[in-house]
Amino acid sequence: MSGAALGIEIVVVFFLALFLLHRYGDFKKQQRMVLFGTLLAWYLCFLIVFILPLDVSTTIYRQCKKEHEEQASVLSPLPSNHSTANTTAAPSKSVLTPCYKPWSYIPDGIMPVFWRVVYWTSQCLTWLLLPFMQSYARSGGFSITGKIKTALIENAIYYGTYLLIFGSLLIYVAVHPEWHLSWYELQTIGITAANTWGLFLLVLLLGYGLVEIPRSYWNASRHGHLLIKTYFKASKLMTEKADAEENLEDVMEEVRKVSESIKYNHPLRKYIDTILRKCPLDYQEKMGRNMDDYEDFDDKQNTYPTEKSLVKLHKQVIYAVQRHNRTRVQWQILLQQAIHLEDVAKNETSSTHQFVHSFPSSEPAGWFSRYIYTPTVEWYWQCLLKRWFYRLLSVVLTLFSVAVVWSECTFFSTRPVLSLFAIFIQLAERDYNYLYIEMACFITIFFLCTCVYSTVFRIRVFNYYYLASHHQTDAYSLQFSGMLFCRLTPPLCLNFLGLIHMDSAISHQNKLQTAYTSIMGSMRVLSFIANGFYIYYPMLIVILCIATYFSLGTRCLNLLGFQQFMDDSEMTSDLIDEGKELIRREKRKRQRIEDGESRRREWKERYGNPREDYAARNRSSHEMKETSYSDTVNSSNSRQAKYTRSGSRAERDRIELLQDAEPLDFNADALTDDPLDPESGRHSGGRYLSMSSSRSRIFDDV
Repeated sequence: MSGAALGIEIVVVFFLALFLLHRYGDFKKQQRMVLFGTLLAWYLCFLIVFILPLDVSTTIYRQCKKEHEEQASVLSPLPSNHSTANTTAAPSKSVLTPCYKPWSYIPDGIMPVFWRVVYWTSQCLTWLLLPFMQSYARSGGFSITGKIKTALIENAIYYGTYLLIFGSLLIYVAVHPEWHLSWYELQTIGITAANTWGLFLLVLLLGYGLVEIPRSYWNASRHGHLLIKTYFKASKLMTEKADAEENLEDVMEEVRKVSESIKYNHPLRKYIDTILRKCPLDYQEKMGRNMDDYEDFDDKQNTYPTEKSLVKLHKQVIYAVQRHNRTRVQWQILLQQAIHLEDVAKNETSSTHQFVHSFPSSEPAGWFSRYIYTPTVEWYWQCLLKRWFYRLLSVVLTLFSVAVVWSECTFFSTRPVLSLFAIFIQLAERDYNYLYIEMACFITIFFLCTCVYSTVFRIRVFNYYYLASHHQTDAYSLQFSGMLFCRLTPPLCLNFLGLIHMDSAISHQNKLQTAYTSIMGSMRVLSFIANGFYIYYPMLIVILCIATYFSLGTRCLNLLGFQQFMDDSEMTSDLIDEGKELIRREKRKRQRIEDGESRRREWKERYGNPREDYAARNRSSHEMKETSYSDTVNSSNSRQAKYTRSGSRAERDRIELLQDAEPLDFNADALTDDPLDPESGRHSGGRYLSMSSSRSRIFDDV
């Protein structure tokens, strides 16, 4: 099993990152470099989280071997004349507890190289490549050179900020004559600067997530509260959706004016064609119909836009189309959630204990729904068990949050040991229970990452940065999330190692360092950070948790004019009523569609398809007519008249009467081979007015 666990986790983590990228990104439409950069950033961060427990267990085993070697070296040089006198005492001193090799043991020399590659690759991504790719993807340039130039100009400010921070720390070290700067110390200064920036943001996000995640699960168990909040979200999302549609209309109008002013033989026409390809299809068709490409442009006119203005317009088109598509998909998802919550509220009082959906799925039920997740099982889960499961999960997460807050405030104390996570790891270390150590480390890191990363996925900065599921996240937001992950994960892991007293720079214990800590360098080069900022700044998490618990940030945003969900606000009540009416309207619209489909299916099941039967008879009569026409013209005319007045007359009258009694939602365009259509070349007979093509089109919008 040596190294097998490392290889398995590397593969599993890759597919996990790929799954999340598929959920939030769009493999078909987004650029390959954007997807690759985001996938690599997420993959490296998840690797650090999943592999670090293996590094901890391997370090504990190495520490045990070191202690055995030290004790063996002390007991081995005993004098020969004391061998008989201490015969009974020697075994008690020389008997050592055996060291058991962990099942996931990683051989020496692998982990330092692995961590060095992972860490420096992630740092190059977050500080150099991803900011450049982010500006490149957001640029509205029409050529690669133009996009690269725009990206370099935008990132010059960020690169200058990085150099300023690094230069300040470099000067601080240089003014101390007792320190001799070397490449190792410069590397440590760079790592310290990056971790300090990450820890500053980490505590802010962690303080919010430690309170909000348990509270969100507790609120999810309250179906009434969750339904009211969904109404509130529906109202806000409809406002955003309307604003996105209006913005798209304005941008498309600007594109139309530019497209009409620049003709087919203008030098800038190729840029217009590039912009038009980014527009929705219906707008492309509308602009194509209104444009006359046979008109030449006049060089004397000065109303033509410049290339710079077209670049700006191209950028606006990309953003407007992406925002419109995102709000449209989010509205459908939120509508489905609201309908489901209303169904849960209705089924809670059901005496049959079977879950009934307002709008059953049109797709046939699979084996899971037929045999396992039956309507009875669904009722017990949705109406009874789910709420208690969420409440129990919320209590467990609350206990984890309390343990994290306590350990963050006391992890610097080694005598006595006050950090709860350090106590758990040390108890397992005495018995060399490596499986428990790895599981405890993984669960703790996973909880910390959930609190931090879920906050990253939830925050939105004025619709400029927003991670939306169902393939609706733009390239800028994907790469921005990759940057945040790469900057937050290393200080988060260092903070975890400090919680379990595996970081000697904080615990000041004479223990072997993990391979991950060894590549970070000695923080004693910057003592004011190692002994001050890294120890006392995490205590700020207590204040942040209190502020989040009382929703101080939400109240401040509400005072600034950003509508937030608050139980005691009149504006919130108005938005809830508006959202309820919007959901009711959408349900009526969907109900009309469902009723139309059911009537159409019932009509087909009851009467079949008489038009196809009549068309078959009409084709056979047409063949008989052609055969009889080859014999003699006069006799064929009499036989044809007789044939058309034969016994099929009653059948044709029945069909015409049935078609005249069509339901209101009937769509005549959906049927083919109309025997009464004059364009088919067949006898129309006594045609009814209700069957004319002009009359049938009044029901097309139903």
